[in-house]
Amino acid sequence: MPWLSFFTAAIITLVLTLAALRFFPLVGLMDNPKKYGHDRAPIPYFGGLVIFTAFLLLTLTFVPLTKEVLALLAGSTLLVTVSFLDDRYSLPALLRLAVQAIAALILIAGGIGISSISNPLGGVIDLMMIDWTIMIGSAEYHIDLLADGLALIWIVTLINAVNWMDGIPGLSSGVSGLSALVILVLAIRPDFHYFDQSTVITLASIIAGSAIMFTFFNASPPKILLGDTGSMLLGFIIGALAIFSGAKIATAALVLGVPLIDALLVISTRLLAGRAPWRGGEWDADRTPVHLHHRLLAAGYSERQVLGIILGTSAIFGSVALFVSGAGVKLAIFGIIAIGMLTLILRLKKQMA
Repeated sequence: MPWLSFFTAAIITLVLTLAALRFFPLVGLMDNPKKYGHDRAPIPYFGGLVIFTAFLLLTLTFVPLTKEVLALLAGSTLLVTVSFLDDRYSLPALLRLAVQAIAALILIAGGIGISSISNPLGGVIDLMMIDWTIMIGSAEYHIDLLADGLALIWIVTLINAVNWMDGIPGLSSGVSGLSALVILVLAIRPDFHYFDQSTVITLASIIAGSAIMFTFFNASPPKILLGDTGSMLLGFIIGALAIFSGAKIATAALVLGVPLIDALLVISTRLLAGRAPWRGGEWDADRTPVHLHHRLLAAGYSERQVLGIILGTSAIFGSVALFVSGAGVKLAIFGIIAIGMLTLILRLKKQMA
């Protein structure tokens, strides 16, 4: 019964958020608005702790603790812990990237990975063709270079893509909630999978209910902020659910189309500016905003309008994922929408020049 876990997650998130609004100011878990140029009083930060607590409690309550689920919980806990420390003390970028990779490797070791991808020209591409066997004592471990490598890149990319979307209140949680909802509907459909999807259905319903409820408090004007603690957690879980139990990469890419396009824009802009992709900085070489949402803000849209535009676009991507079949068609649609969005960005840049 996915809707039971969905509404339970929403209610628990509501209760925990209301508690956080009272408790966080007492223990100093507040943001620093002057650091980001905001002229307002500090508000509660570290809202990701609310989502993590709800996710942990409900997963332990509703989900069988298989090795895949335990790996998801272990990776989530590691990522939340380090992200919390980063939110408080600003850890080095390479250390954060290393922790993201370790969290992804924990998932892979737990059996969450990508064994094959659909060939747009027909058939599938087997990613298990390169297998390394490592013996440690009497234990035998298998490393599938292509499958594990792609899963590692996918998870780390999603962690950062959702994190980078957190430049506007409500954006990361809103996009994550919509993505989890689409994954939930896809997992329920009997014609979409050949594997048992009961675990994915429950996990997706928990994240969808929690993220959507949190968005009501997080959207502009925000009462509480997500922080890297929450945005990286959501990216990690959504990325894992998208490939859990044989999900298709073309479909997953469509579901997460907006954060992936924004990540492509950020990485390419930073590389062209001569910076490492993991180095921060919200501006490119000619002082133009990097992120899609910042470009829309600079073009004159309000935070609520930008949130509506991006969530609406995410809903379009999700609808395509739900109703269009064929990897080639999905990739083509993803490309067309991506080109359209990038063209819009270039026009906005000319208007701001």
